[in-house]
Amino acid sequence: MTSIKDVAKAAGVSTATVSRVLANNAPIRPETRERVMQAVADLNYRPNLIARSLRAQKSAKIGLVVSDIRNPFFTAIGRAVEDTAYEQGYSVLMCNTDENPEKERLYLNILHDENVAGVIFSPTQQFYARAENFHSKIPFVIIDRQVNTREADMVLLDNISAAYELTSHLLANGYHKIAGLFGNASTTGKERQHGFQEALSEQGLTPAAVHFIEPRIKHGYEKTRELLTQTEHPDAIFTSNSLLTAGAFQAIRDCDMTVPDEVALVGFDETTWGALVNPPITVIAQPTTEIGRTATELLFQRISEPERAPKTVIMKGKLLVRGSSASR
Repeated sequence: MTSIKDVAKAAGVSTATVSRVLANNAPIRPETRERVMQAVADLNYRPNLIARSLRAQKSAKIGLVVSDIRNPFFTAIGRAVEDTAYEQGYSVLMCNTDENPEKERLYLNILHDENVAGVIFSPTQQFYARAENFHSKIPFVIIDRQVNTREADMVLLDNISAAYELTSHLLANGYHKIAGLFGNASTTGKERQHGFQEALSEQGLTPAAVHFIEPRIKHGYEKTRELLTQTEHPDAIFTSNSLLTAGAFQAIRDCDMTVPDEVALVGFDETTWGALVNPPITVIAQPTTEIGRTATELLFQRISEPERAPKTVIMKGKLLVRGSSASR
């Protein structure tokens, strides 16, 4: 790990000068400040705030960085992570990135500064692009979204087979003009589209429509209304997350159409509302408790055994058949 001595040596100044520059609590010549800050940037130095004040060892805290705290999927995982961490005497700091790579970078740096023992996080698509060159200074575990690195533990869902099963269910129930709405923020949308397409292709069918959109209620609503106002509208809509499902369901209602008589609806992730509406929504339920608990246990293993080989755990979803996809 880069130290303040490394920065001082690179800038040609004393460690006391580096400290004064970073604290911004003493007059420093502009050229000296520039050299120090350039050395900080070149060496990717992050001052350890906890060690600076308390000279403590690793704290009994872990970080959880999720892409959208409004998504019930991440809320459920957060609960499982917190429960598991608490059992081991750890507390959890939760951060929400809103799929924003700048917020992601900010929070990862803050968690580093907080001296957390490790981090569990659902990365942005931009992180995926740079993951091969990412070298974490603290233990971490990736959840939900596969990344291009051999250094990370990961806990993922078998998205392709889950989407294939959900689409096959629609086909078996007599739906053949199926539109797919997929989140564009991560690898999961693409994987689910792959399984969706595979099931249709096996029956010699093509999708009524495929759209990659922001995984938000608003965008699910707008795209569904657009699909349903077409002369030849789909007879079923497949959504790749619960927020898109909520938006699609609202749009169907606002178009004065009935589910499933005029259009069926299926999606991913079990939610409280999905089981309570009429008709209740057919979904692939992800094992959120197992995902959160497994990720936390893997993180603790990584903390205690930093040199062990990384593990990737693939979990299966469960098809919950309900009224929104009843046979035609």
